[in-house]
Amino acid sequence: MTTPNPHLKFASQAVAKPYFVFALILFVGQVLFGLIMGLQYVVGDFLFPLIPFNVARMVHTNLLIVWLLFGFMGAAYYLIPEEAERELHSPRLALVLFWVFAIAGVLTILGYLLVPYAGLAALTHNDVLPTMGREFLEQPTITKAGIVVVALGFLYNIGMTLLKGRKTAVSMVMMTGLIGLAVLFLFSFYNPENLARDKYYWWWVVHLWVEGVWELIMGSILAFVLIKITGVDREVVEKWLYVIIGMALITGIIGTGHHYFWIGAPGVWLWLGSIFSALEPLPFLAMVLFAWNMVGKRRRQHPNRAASYWAIGTTVTAFLGAGVWGFIHTLAPVNYYTHGTQLTAAHGHLAFYGAYVMIVLTIISYAMPRLRGLGEAPGAAAQRMELWAFWLMTISMLAITLLLTAAGMVQVWLQRLPADAAAMSFMNTMEQLSVFFWLRLGAGVFFLIGLVCYLLSFRQRGHSTGPHAAAHSA
Repeated sequence: MTTPNPHLKFASQAVAKPYFVFALILFVGQVLFGLIMGLQYVVGDFLFPLIPFNVARMVHTNLLIVWLLFGFMGAAYYLIPEEAERELHSPRLALVLFWVFAIAGVLTILGYLLVPYAGLAALTHNDVLPTMGREFLEQPTITKAGIVVVALGFLYNIGMTLLKGRKTAVSMVMMTGLIGLAVLFLFSFYNPENLARDKYYWWWVVHLWVEGVWELIMGSILAFVLIKITGVDREVVEKWLYVIIGMALITGIIGTGHHYFWIGAPGVWLWLGSIFSALEPLPFLAMVLFAWNMVGKRRRQHPNRAASYWAIGTTVTAFLGAGVWGFIHTLAPVNYYTHGTQLTAAHGHLAFYGAYVMIVLTIISYAMPRLRGLGEAPGAAAQRMELWAFWLMTISMLAITLLLTAAGMVQVWLQRLPADAAAMSFMNTMEQLSVFFWLRLGAGVFFLIGLVCYLLSFRQRGHSTGPHAAAHSA
């Protein structure tokens, strides 16, 4: 913070670096626990009772959410000052919130691993305001309260920066997404006793995050990076951005109904959920067209080829994962057979990777050379290593998705389609799918190798493009 960095437009952008670094550390943890789970699918007593499957799954999914949040916060701290054309309101507050969030996150994960979940609930006085025990929202109430405090401080810091600076479509869309993220998280504190009502509002956090406000954050980061690496007029990018977020919000909000098919909600959701969730691939298709259009109209050849690959790759992979694989089993008559099968896991893995993992890696790839004082891009060796990471991770995730899709189809065939008397039991069905799970584990190992390549690319020193390189790229 105290050492001037000529490759940053504003010195306060440097606070993004610890957020990005810690996000990548947590990403490694998420992948490692994913591999543990993958092995437990085929070797059921692996690491039992040290790390039971339910604990590994809880850590895996919680790390996913937390590291993406760190990535989004780092992206905002890098992007907002440059868009607002002024220093961050309080870099010190940003660093304090980083340590609060990091320490709370680490303690929560350690709590999952070291204390039985019921004991953790008693230890954190969950009985005062019961919020624990729900998938993805397993965090103790005290951790949830800490997240709210961090979110409020973060929004205040970003908001004050925007209020005093230039307002652009990119920054305002990101701010809208971040506010929506914080507001919708408040529903994690609402835990009604009625199970149907509980699941109804639970999706207001889980679905309306990933298929609603997170898409605004994704779109704003993508627009920012494309403006920088292509040199296309901001007005052109902003028009595309407005169209994309409009479609994302309309289809995403009403498309929440595809989670209401089988929880006791009114039957009208069978129609609303089917129709509007079938339209959800459209904003992702628009993102693909948007990215390729901007690259086709580019006015400069940006030296950071790796960042360009991540930017284009996130649109294509998100369209496949969130769009195509989401559509495959979103219609109610199809979902009747596929709900909760390995097809759901296939969709979830590719959608999260394409839409959110890759967009965070995009902004890290673009910003890190500047944050490290290297200029617009790292050296050729670093970029080759990063491109290896891009292809290894992306191909591995596609392989995981295809294997889980095949497993899901066999699962439906053996367990869901036959009459009750002929249907195979769940455990016998899982045994029939073991070959897919072994191959999925192998693909996961290659994904980890790709992630290691991504991290190793930062060990390579880059070539400086001069003290005015960052200004030139605006």
